[in-house]
Amino acid sequence: MKLFIKLIRNLLGGIIALLDLITRGSKKKRTPEQQQEVNQAAQDLTLYQFFACPFCTKTRRAIYKLNLPVEKRSASEGSPYREELKQGGGKVKVPCLRIEKDGQTEWLYDSKEIIRYLENRFA
Repeated sequence: MKLFIKLIRNLLGGIIALLDLITRGSKKKRTPEQQQEVNQAAQDLTLYQFFACPFCTKTRRAIYKLNLPVEKRSASEGSPYREELKQGGGKVKVPCLRIEKDGQTEWLYDSKEIIRYLENRFA
């Protein structure tokens, strides 16, 4: 039964990801200089995620639309990033945005909070 539920969840997540890919729209346009600054600032961001998670898809969609080159790490079972997320952020919950700033690390959970942070910083 548990395997069946996992299969259904992954199938639905795959469908959501495919629909996102088809309907995501265009990226934010910037001058090359502005985009270079954004690229530099985004180097301090890492998104921990599950591919089939609808909240992660929503967050990835916002990252795409804002034209941000954010590193994405899978926190699925068996991934070394899962333990990194648990140790650093305190729990395995996705999506989670790791923000490195001035030698400090902040772990931001919840898709709405992550998207709000990215829009405030990069929109």
